[in-house]
Amino acid sequence: MLKIATWNVNSLRVRLPQLLDWLTRTTPDIVALQETKITDEQFPGEAIQAAGYHAIFSGQKSYNGVALLSRIVGQEIITDFPNWVDSPRRLLGATYHHLRILNLYIPNGAEVDSDKYQYKLNWLQHLQYYVQESLKQYAYLIVLGDFNIAPEDSDLHDPEAWQGGIMVSKPEREALQKLLALGLYDSFRLFEQPPQIFSWWDYRTRAFQRNHGVRIDLILTSQALATTCTTCLIDINLRRLPRPSDHAPVIATFDLSI
Repeated sequence: MLKIATWNVNSLRVRLPQLLDWLTRTTPDIVALQETKITDEQFPGEAIQAAGYHAIFSGQKSYNGVALLSRIVGQEIITDFPNWVDSPRRLLGATYHHLRILNLYIPNGAEVDSDKYQYKLNWLQHLQYYVQESLKQYAYLIVLGDFNIAPEDSDLHDPEAWQGGIMVSKPEREALQKLLALGLYDSFRLFEQPPQIFSWWDYRTRAFQRNHGVRIDLILTSQALATTCTTCLIDINLRRLPRPSDHAPVIATFDLSI
């Protein structure tokens, strides 16, 4: 059984004790982290190694930053799209035997029609090109992370309140649908799920206590992997802790070994 997880920790320095405890309790095989917000020199490699994991990371001071923790050593590492160097650290890819992982922290976009929004759409276009080529090379491909896009209205606590805004605008959702149309499957939606299950809640306005959330953290799988997926859930318990990340981990299991 293979267990894959993604979690936007929103500062690895702050969340490290929670992460180490969670790794011990849940024992995932591979974990994708986003918003580590530390430079490579500051990465807590010894603590991660002591927990039984190898680490690959691409960091940045105070912002962004991605990492992959795994039981086995990753190969074929990338930190940028081919032919496009993007200075914010948002992409990390690695191969684990026959499994290819792409860990993403997709730009938020700030406001629809802003410069940051156009950057987000451009980033998604580069992602589509790269995933299209990756699917030709790898039968077992997982694209996961913080997408900053809610796929459907069922992924919002109040679709009417969010209508037309960032993370739900038509161009963003169309970009995500184009990605799925390449041959990817949203592992969470492979199974019947309870209503009002989310992965992100704003720190403001007691959003978590009121469950005013959004599902924007996704684990997308190639068809070959989708057929082996046995569960996908969102672990909201970490959101209940003191000083939590505003995101909760998403965990998918596969009837597969690497």
